[in-house]
Amino acid sequence: MIIAIDGPAASGKGTVARRIAAHLNYAYLDTGSLYRAVALSVLRGGGDPGDADIAAEHARTLDPALTEDPEIRSAASGAAASKVAAVPAVRAALLAFQRDFAANPPGGLAGAVLDGRDIGTVVCPEAARKIFVIADVEIRATRRFKELLGRGEAAIYARVLADLRERDERDGSRADAPMRQAEDAMLLDTSHLDPDQAFESARAFVEAGTI
Repeated sequence: MIIAIDGPAASGKGTVARRIAAHLNYAYLDTGSLYRAVALSVLRGGGDPGDADIAAEHARTLDPALTEDPEIRSAASGAAASKVAAVPAVRAALLAFQRDFAANPPGGLAGAVLDGRDIGTVVCPEAARKIFVIADVEIRATRRFKELLGRGEAAIYARVLADLRERDERDGSRADAPMRQAEDAMLLDTSHLDPDQAFESARAFVEAGTI
């Protein structure tokens, strides 16, 4: 069974996806970590994340171990990830990895949960259950601001808010696989939900299709 969870940055989709995967004992893949890893690879190589040729080359030669590097969670890597994700050749290079993970969950588990921007529409349109997680951009900016401060990174709220708005625009308007809600996806607004409430809403929806 494949569960697709999509949505913009800091909407809470990652938290929901991880908890759903743990609850069902399914494999979990944060597809955003793949794009962040490509972005970090480009940045460390001194390249421009917006250069399609450079980004594509780093995607084709990506070391999956880089997804475990703590630096992929930095604000710089996040902003660069949205740029490399807009490159069709980058998405093509990573698509096979994501689909293989979904079709063949590691450890022989019975299912997989993938979160990202286009899982339910492009990567796994056949997913049994789809959820599109949203939240007001100001609330998402506050969450990301606190997250960055909690990791000891310098952050300015206004800059975090502007970055999220820019990423939303870029992710939603790119020509290849734009971020959008699948027609058969549940819309989950976490603006005024705590993590437990968001999880319970998602769990009830998912289990309605697994029992």
